[in-house]
Amino acid sequence: MSTTIRAPLPSLIPPSTILRLLLSWGVVAAFLIFGHGWLAAPVPTGVAVTCFVVLFATILYASFGVVAEADHLAHQLGEPYGTLILTISVVAIEVILISAVMLGPGETATIGRDSIFAVMMIIMNLVTGLCLLLGGLRHGEQEYNAQGAVSYLSMIALLTGTALVVPNLLSGTGSFLPVQAVVIAALTILLYAAFLAMQMRGYRRFFVQPMPGQMTVPAGQSQDSVPRAAIDGRACVVRSVLLIALILPIVLLAHDMAVLIDMGVSMAGAPVAVGGVLIAIIVFTPESITAIRAALGNEMQRVVNLCLGAFVSTVGLMVPALLVIGLITGKQVVLGLAWLDVSLLVMTVLLSMLSFLGQRTSPIQGLMHLMLFAVYALVLFLP
Repeated sequence: MSTTIRAPLPSLIPPSTILRLLLSWGVVAAFLIFGHGWLAAPVPTGVAVTCFVVLFATILYASFGVVAEADHLAHQLGEPYGTLILTISVVAIEVILISAVMLGPGETATIGRDSIFAVMMIIMNLVTGLCLLLGGLRHGEQEYNAQGAVSYLSMIALLTGTALVVPNLLSGTGSFLPVQAVVIAALTILLYAAFLAMQMRGYRRFFVQPMPGQMTVPAGQSQDSVPRAAIDGRACVVRSVLLIALILPIVLLAHDMAVLIDMGVSMAGAPVAVGGVLIAIIVFTPESITAIRAALGNEMQRVVNLCLGAFVSTVGLMVPALLVIGLITGKQVVLGLAWLDVSLLVMTVLLSMLSFLGQRTSPIQGLMHLMLFAVYALVLFLP
């Protein structure tokens, strides 16, 4: 009779993860005990800057840990399950941070909209542009599954148009009425849930890497083109627990971070949208690095799943969360973009469709996405 030799539990937890947990939870303990005194008004500038740097570094450090654990699960479970775990984990962090800012004392009616739009510009232009450029320079034309890209882009066009453009046409405030908010939130979450269900089951083949020379994966072929090791259930459970243990410090530090972001934007006299950009940078930097590594490793389908999938998850989860928070708290939630931003949104969607409706990518498309991000940065800081 054969027996299975299991690795001891401590060997499943890398030393780097233990260090992340100790540092992250140490900062959580410090702010739970002393944070109220440190952030009591009026907060000296030096204290505010120090606290912001510590919180920013801790949340970013923990986020890298979340991505590392999710990436391990991705290799174990294969596509698209692994990427779904990663994107939903990252978007959950963003929802937590945005919710904390909205529940704060500052003027936060547009923070959710600004964050969603910043994620769009960063992920779909800056990160996608770098992936197309760097991957193309290293590997030449890179292949991906066109059916999956079309599915993502269709969702993006519909969800962004409904959430960020339609409110401008319904009212002059850019907000939904309460009844409209309930219906839009329900429709968005139902569509996103249906999309996930199809992505994980009957249409999984849309989101896996096609064989060389294929534009799509044939029906009935749902396995990854690259063989992977058998799933280690015990390791997956341990990694899942570690992932949650690294998300929790971010949840507990979110309120203090929100207070400092609101304070810093006000003190600097910066555009309100900068707060949304900061949150997008904090949340999506680790995933962006993962996507660039995938492009350099000639895994363009993983880039598509990470970049386009991350933004679909952002809108699919963020919009219902924002509308529900607004309904519960009675706070105004402005989702409608200014018309200048609407033009950037339309150009981003159109450019992405042209970039991912073919069979292969090219560095030229990457340069176009980078130029569009530069235009966004220009109008953000020099309106």
